[in-house]
Amino acid sequence: MTWSALLAPSLLLAAPTAPAPASDGWPQYNGPTSARTADASLARAEFPARGPKVVWRQDTGSGFSSFVLAGDRAYMVDGRREKGEVREVLVALDASSGKEVWSTPLGVPEYDGGGGAGAPGNDGGDGPRSTPSIVDGRVYVYDAAMVLHAFDAKSGKEAWSVDVRSEHGGREIRWQNAASPLVNGGRVYVAGGGKGSSLLAFDAKSGELAWAVGDELMTHATPIAADLHGEHQIIFYVQSGLVALDPETGDERWRIGFPYRISSAASPVAHGEHVFVSAGYGVGGAVVHVAKDGDGFAPDFVWHKRNKRMNHWSTPVAKDGYLYGMFSFKKYGKGPMKCVEIATGDIMWEKSGFGPGNVILVGDHLVALGDAGQLVVVDATPDEYRERGRAELLDGKCWSSPAYADGRVYVRSTKEAACVELK
Repeated sequence: MTWSALLAPSLLLAAPTAPAPASDGWPQYNGPTSARTADASLARAEFPARGPKVVWRQDTGSGFSSFVLAGDRAYMVDGRREKGEVREVLVALDASSGKEVWSTPLGVPEYDGGGGAGAPGNDGGDGPRSTPSIVDGRVYVYDAAMVLHAFDAKSGKEAWSVDVRSEHGGREIRWQNAASPLVNGGRVYVAGGGKGSSLLAFDAKSGELAWAVGDELMTHATPIAADLHGEHQIIFYVQSGLVALDPETGDERWRIGFPYRISSAASPVAHGEHVFVSAGYGVGGAVVHVAKDGDGFAPDFVWHKRNKRMNHWSTPVAKDGYLYGMFSFKKYGKGPMKCVEIATGDIMWEKSGFGPGNVILVGDHLVALGDAGQLVVVDATPDEYRERGRAELLDGKCWSSPAYADGRVYVRSTKEAACVELK
C-alpha cells in the first residue's frame, strides 16, 4: 500500500466496532468507548434565542482537566493555590448543582510553563492536564508526577496508589504527564515506565501490576481501546509511533512508526480497520490501515500529510468515513474546525474561530468547545458546515473537552465550569 489513498469506501462507511461502555455517563476522557461519542441524540440541536439553559456555573481553579460523569457526580482535577504553590486536587461535584461534595489533594506539579504563555491567545493560565476516569465506583487519576491513584467515588478515600517513577523506573516527559488513565476490562492502562516496563496494566480493584512491557518513551496522548477484526486491543501512541497490545497479556499485536517532535498529545482515533494519528510541530496527520495477516496484523499507511491535518491535542471524532475536529497548530482563538475524509485526507469543509478546543459526537451532532469558551453545536455531515447553536459560555482558556450525559453538557475553562441543558 502506498502513501496515496487506497481505502475501499465500503470499509470506511461500515459501522465501526467498539468496546462495550466502561460505565454509565461519560466515564473517561475519550468517553464510554474511547471514541468520544455518546450513544444518544439531541432532541433539539438549535439553541433558543436566549441561549441554552445554564443549569449551574461555578468558579474553578486553574487547569485543563475535563469532566467525567457517573451517576449524580461530576469529577475533575483542579489546580488550587496553597501556601504560594499550585497543588493538583481531585474534586467531586454534585452534577445537578455544581456544588463540591469532596476533594482530595494530589501532588505539587512542575509544569515547565507549557500552558501559561507564548503566542497571542496562549495566556490565561496553566494547570492540571490529565482527566480522571470513573468506573465501577472508583475514580482513577494519573497525575502530573506520574502517580496513579484510585479513590472511592463516594467518599474520596484513597484505595491504592502506584508511583510509576519510583516503582517502575518511570521517565518523565517535558511539561509533565498530561495523559489520562484508560480503564478497560477491569484494568487500568498507562504509559511512562522505564526499560522493560514502559507500558503498564494494573488491576483496577487492587492496584497490583498485571503486566509491564516494552521500552517506549511516553507522549502526552491518552491510550484508547479498540476492536480491530474482532480482536480487542489497547493502542498506545508513544514516541516511536503506534503500539497495539493484547489487553490481557501485554503481548504486542502490531506497531507502526510515526515521527515525534516536542509533544504528541491527541489520542489516536480508530474507525473500522483504520487508525488516524496526528501531532503538531510539523508532524501532521496520517491514516493507518490495519489489515489481518494470518493470526497477526499488517499495518500500513494510507496517507500521511506532513505538517497538515494536525491536531495539537484536540482529538477528533470519526463518523461514517469522516473525521471532525479542531485541526490546527498554535492558532489560538482562530484555528478551524474541519471535516476530513478518512480515505483521502481531503478537507470537505472548514470553519475558523475555534482554536485548539475540543469536540465530541452526540448522535448526529458535534458538540464543540472553542478555546475562548464558546459552546457550538454543528451537524456531523460532510456536505457543509451547518451550525445549529452557539453560546459564548465561559470566561478563561478552554483546552479541555466537553462531557455529555443525560441531555447535559459539562464544560470548564481555567477560570470556571458550567453545566448546560441540551434536552
